[in-house]
Amino acid sequence: MSEKQSVTGICLCGAVKVSADANNPEVTACHCDMCRRWSAGPFMEVTCENVRFDGEEHVGCARSSDWAERGFCKECGSNLFYHIVGADDYQISSGLLDDQSKLRFTLQVFTDSKPPFYTFADKTKMMTGDEVAAAFAPPPE
Repeated sequence: MSEKQSVTGICLCGAVKVSADANNPEVTACHCDMCRRWSAGPFMEVTCENVRFDGEEHVGCARSSDWAERGFCKECGSNLFYHIVGADDYQISSGLLDDQSKLRFTLQVFTDSKPPFYTFADKTKMMTGDEVAAAFAPPPE
C-alpha cells in the first residue's frame, strides 16, 4: 500500500527549499554512469509529487537525456532532483530532506553499472539497466 509523507528540505547554502509529498518513505539508489558522475557516487533519491520550490530563481536545470533533466542549486551546486520531462513526480535527493528518520532504503537500480569498490549492506531489491528499461521505459511508438 502506498503511504504519503510530507517532506521538506533545503540545499547546502539555504537558497533553495523544497516541500513535497513523498509517494513512499523509500530511498532508491541509482548506480548508472550519469548519476555517479553527477553525485560522485550513487544518486540516493525519494520519489515525490506536489513538489514546490522556495527560491526557484536559484534552481538550475541540465538536460541529461532526451527524456530527463537534473536540477541543482545555482548558488552552492547541491543536487536537488532528477525529473522525467513531462512527468508530475520528481526524484528528490534524499540528502536534502530535513527528517530522514522514516526513510527506508528499498531499491537499487542499474546495479550492473555499479563499480566494484562499494557495496551497501542493506538488503534491497536490485534491478539491472535492462530490467529498469523493461519496467519503466515507455513503449515504442
